[in-house]
Amino acid sequence: MGRLTTDVLDTAAGASATFSIALACAAACLLVAGPARAAATLQVPTTPIEHLIVIVGENLSFDNLFATYEPPQGVSVANLLSRRIVDRDGNPGPEFAQAAQRIGIGSGHYSATPASKGAYATLPRPGTTYATGLPRYQPDTRFPDNLPNGPFRITRYVSYAAPVGDPVHRFFQMWQQFDGGRRDLFTWVATTSGYGAREHGNPAAGTDQGGVAMGFYSMASGDAPYLRELARTYAIADNYHQPIMGGTGANYLALATGDVGVYLDAGHPVAPPPSQIEDPEPVPGSDNWYRRSGTYTGCADPAQPGVQAIRDYVATLPYTLWKGGNCDPGAYYLINNQSPGYLYDGTLRQRGPRSHVMPPQSAPNVGTLLAAAGVSWKWYSGGRTSTGIDAHRYCTICDPLVHSTAVMTSDLRRNLQGLDALFSDIGDAAHFPAVSFVVPPNDESGHPAYSTVAAFEQFVRDVVTRVQANPALWSKTAILVTTDESGGYYDSGYVQILDFFGDGTRIPMLAVSPFARKGYVDHTYYDHASILKFVERNWRLSPLSARSRDNLPNPVMGRLDPYVPQNRPAIGDLMGMFAF
Repeated sequence: MGRLTTDVLDTAAGASATFSIALACAAACLLVAGPARAAATLQVPTTPIEHLIVIVGENLSFDNLFATYEPPQGVSVANLLSRRIVDRDGNPGPEFAQAAQRIGIGSGHYSATPASKGAYATLPRPGTTYATGLPRYQPDTRFPDNLPNGPFRITRYVSYAAPVGDPVHRFFQMWQQFDGGRRDLFTWVATTSGYGAREHGNPAAGTDQGGVAMGFYSMASGDAPYLRELARTYAIADNYHQPIMGGTGANYLALATGDVGVYLDAGHPVAPPPSQIEDPEPVPGSDNWYRRSGTYTGCADPAQPGVQAIRDYVATLPYTLWKGGNCDPGAYYLINNQSPGYLYDGTLRQRGPRSHVMPPQSAPNVGTLLAAAGVSWKWYSGGRTSTGIDAHRYCTICDPLVHSTAVMTSDLRRNLQGLDALFSDIGDAAHFPAVSFVVPPNDESGHPAYSTVAAFEQFVRDVVTRVQANPALWSKTAILVTTDESGGYYDSGYVQILDFFGDGTRIPMLAVSPFARKGYVDHTYYDHASILKFVERNWRLSPLSARSRDNLPNPVMGRLDPYVPQNRPAIGDLMGMFAF
């Protein structure tokens, strides 16, 4: 889940082996003292790509954006159109029933794969949730109340630039939406699990989400024209996934660390306050209305709420999970949103049982890894300014290195900058960072309810155009465009379960570069750890930690099913999107 409003609504580790802050800071501060503008790095890239720019939007699944994308002739893509679930105009196709949503049956306990009692006759009308400019938490009357049961084209009813409601996208809910790979409980979970309800203590009040999760945009009908142009000119991946079931906070941490956050005290895992432990067990008398919206889970303990249900499902998989599920005894892991332990200026946030603040994290991250190797980097965030933070435009939980003690208590903190710095740096190819992450401002992020896909598309266009206008920079650069997670939107793609935490739904990934394979659609299995693996391979670096997913092997993709690795669990390194 996203920024600002949802940072408060969601409430939300370094589960890696304990990382020595002193050693990390000693190495990092020696190599990256000052404002991170080193003209050269100590590591020479293994490819012609000397600059990697990662643009991260918010809360769009692959099918939500690329549902009707048509690749160049001779190239295949897996989406709603190619699977004949919808036609070019976004109408129901011959295989529409493949995406039908079913009505779950409550059993009195949380289940990751609930039984069902049949399909919806029609989708419940999508809800407004907290969408800008609309009545809050009401049925959205712009949409009909008898939508066919399956994916629907959003822009048949509202303009491409119009805000829409925000689907639920939290950890235990996403496990239920996934439903063991059937992907048929998105609507039931949205309407029954209780998250976002105006009266959380009253299951009869409802959530006012309706079938909003089944909406998609249609490139074949003219939506997202610039992103479509980038896809046909450069490369996309149609098997790229959010790494963690759930929302923004956990997935941004996975992007930065290849791991999940953990509740710490004096650097050691401990139990958080009970009020912060997620409890998806249903309220008595309800089918699926969760008892408590918390932030952490102790997944090594099957007695913890909801844990046994997920363990039961993963025990049925025909392969062994990474590190047995990657759940350490006594550790409680971040699965929803919590603010970082530091403010932007390095000041510790106040914490307490009722605060939504995560303890500072000690896990190695992409910043400390690059600094220790002498590879220049920056993290550019919308809403950061030279004098502070614009709270309306800055996404607290999209700035994952603010969790890190090694970053926030050293000169590395100066590598966390705003978009003004990015636009200035783009003009200086000789000093532009080797690796940079770019997060749009809230209103340009693409996040449902307070941004739009149109706004995110314009942000991407602006950054790409600026880079291409500097030939000395563009000629050595790869720009990756993705999102933090799917936002709870439906997607028809395969999901490989790696450990207790995910993977989750497919999300977009574009590679925009002179070296990208032109018009190519890469079917290799990827998630956010793939970005870390690309960085490590390109700059000859080791994986972040013993726990991090960048240790996983590259997938062996077969012809029988080009989307399912033959050597599961496995994650690619993005090299397949380029031709060097």
